[in-house]
Amino acid sequence: MHAIDTAATPRAGTTDAYAPFPVTADAARWSLRRTVVPTVHGPVVVHARSGDRPLLFLHGVAGSWTTWTPLLEAADGFPSRGLVLVDLPGWGSSPAPRTPLSVDDAVVVLTAVLDALGVPVVDVVGHSMGAFVGMHLAVAAPDRTRSVTLVSGTTFAAIDAARHPLRGVLTVPAFTLLRAGLAVTRGAAVPMLRVLAGIGLLRLLAAPVFTHVRRLDRSVLDAFVEELRPAGFLAAARSGAAYDTDRWRGIRCPVTAVSGRDDVFARVRDLEDLARVVPQTRTVLLDDCGHFAHVEHPAAVVAALSGTAAASRTRADDVGPRRRS
Repeated sequence: MHAIDTAATPRAGTTDAYAPFPVTADAARWSLRRTVVPTVHGPVVVHARSGDRPLLFLHGVAGSWTTWTPLLEAADGFPSRGLVLVDLPGWGSSPAPRTPLSVDDAVVVLTAVLDALGVPVVDVVGHSMGAFVGMHLAVAAPDRTRSVTLVSGTTFAAIDAARHPLRGVLTVPAFTLLRAGLAVTRGAAVPMLRVLAGIGLLRLLAAPVFTHVRRLDRSVLDAFVEELRPAGFLAAARSGAAYDTDRWRGIRCPVTAVSGRDDVFARVRDLEDLARVVPQTRTVLLDDCGHFAHVEHPAAVVAALSGTAAASRTRADDVGPRRRS
């Protein structure tokens, strides 16, 4: 089993089946309805389902709403719970904004989405960049955020590497080198990846991101190629470099951080640092796992979400009258 630890130093547990589910765009499988929400930063494509205690899913770079489908499969679609899966502006099917989004802009977009859907409060689940956005949502809109779960979140190590690229080569080289490569290739990056896929070398390129790239369903790699947006990645890195993580000290909702021991975009110490800044953080460290925990070990992430739900339910009972109706 995967271990959960609330102490400063997280423990790692043994693992379950690796990457057992494909990525799919079959929204009907989970009764998701596609909606386009107008926002000040352009139209945003959302796949949603009404239900109790809604979950808001925020993808990372090289991701869209479909990135979460292995997790939905592992959770049997989170029966009875509401679901809100967003393609952030410039990602998935949502068109790129006129100017790169800041993290504050992302909160404006998400607030508009929740308002349009009539969803007052959510449990946020974010991957990578989406985890970063989810944390800021808890800072900027605490009345809308019941809890936050970071799945392979890019936090302290990635932020430091974005600020200090030379040091980043030593601390998180994969992140630093990817950023440098995309800065050079930009629009040519995705066509190059498609060529590599065509000649059978894509798995080699994706190997640093996934612990066992040869065990992945081809749909995972295809989605990785199609959803990688160089301009969006570079903008996210710039936004992260400018962010003051001390703002996270104001978060009061339960936080769970799930990370893979083999994550090349983070360090194990990031979990310890997060627990110091946000003391109510629960940490989950997964063996045999890279940067896509919800794809590589979806059942373990579902288990972590179950623990977060219990904590957020207690908090909701405590502060219920302060929530929007």
